[in-house]
Amino acid sequence: MSAPFEERSGVVPCATPWGCWYQTLEEVFIEVQVPPGTRAKDVRCCLQSQRLALSVQGQDVLQGKLFDSTIADEGTWTLEDRKLIRIILTKTNRDAGNCWASLLENEYAADPWVQDQMQRKLTLERFQKENPGFDFSGAEISGNYSKGGPDFSSLEN
Repeated sequence: MSAPFEERSGVVPCATPWGCWYQTLEEVFIEVQVPPGTRAKDVRCCLQSQRLALSVQGQDVLQGKLFDSTIADEGTWTLEDRKLIRIILTKTNRDAGNCWASLLENEYAADPWVQDQMQRKLTLERFQKENPGFDFSGAEISGNYSKGGPDFSSLEN
């Protein structure tokens, strides 16, 4: 089980006009499709703890207040194959109950089914983190998994 949880279990992407975004317990990933041949000097990306601004070739692609706060110093962006910008934001609040409902406040919201799947995935990721000897990557979950699922921390061994 050396591969990260999301590699073993897959991700739950939220489609957008410019690409998609998805999340893990600790990070938010943003994938932006850009015109083939785009160069790094054509990209302007500003990552702040509560704001994001991205423009490509002088055109605003993404701009606004993030759904929740991030650690600005840990945010990164890369241009891959001159056609995809990948932005990685580190969440400030890293628990399963912190499932972002949208990327920006009031923009790029996950539809209810995708939001449900994201909540399930984060709950399973939390279970994996709490129980490293088990593999939850292919598990199914039902019942109360919103807000991170049930809290078993008070149970005695």
